Amino acid sequence: EPKLLLLDEPFSSLDAGLRPELAAEVKELVNRAGITTLMVTHDQNEALAMADMLGVMCDGELLQWDSAYNIYHRPVSHAVASFVGLGDFIKGRIIEGNRVAGALGVFPADSHFKLGEEVNVLIRPDDIIHDDDSPLQAEIQKKQFRGSDFLYRLKLDSGELVHCFAPSHHNHAVGGTIGIVADVQHVVAFEARD
Repeated sequence: EPKLLLLDEPFSSLDAGLRPELAAEVKELVNRAGITTLMVTHDQNEALAMADMLGVMCDGELLQWDSAYNIYHRPVSHAVASFVGLGDFIKGRIIEGNRVAGALGVFPADSHFKLGEEVNVLIRPDDIIHDDDSPLQAEIQKKQFRGSDFLYRLKLDSGELVHCFAPSHHNHAVGGTIGIVADVQHVVAFEARD
């Protein structure tokens, strides 16, 4: 009955299908036993699934210590947002009504930005919905088949790149275009950087 358990990449040598199942079992066991557990992993999905609290480190510095949900949806810095999960940044500008306007449309903005300020808006693949009937079209740069879906890398008219998940029965060719709709429920933006 240890007070602290250290796990150093405990699931790294397991088959991909077995890893999430065993990770869930281990999490349940240590929670039931009340053992504080520190796990080191380079697998972000594993970290997000296992952690009650998560730390993101870079160059020996702890950038954010928070819930897995907040690390993903409320990153405190551009560095954390870039590192955790798949995401792209597009340029935006703060307009009247505390909104941000960019290549994907207009969205509510964080109140600490000033009118006219340029920002970088984090766009996750799940913020982009594939819609063949949408007037907003994007060019397919790359695609990755993932079984139930495709992960498309798309080029906007602005030249900016975003990623999008689409059901795998929507099999579009690289070089073609698809219609998209931005459904950004929670805007994460940072001061603009090149």
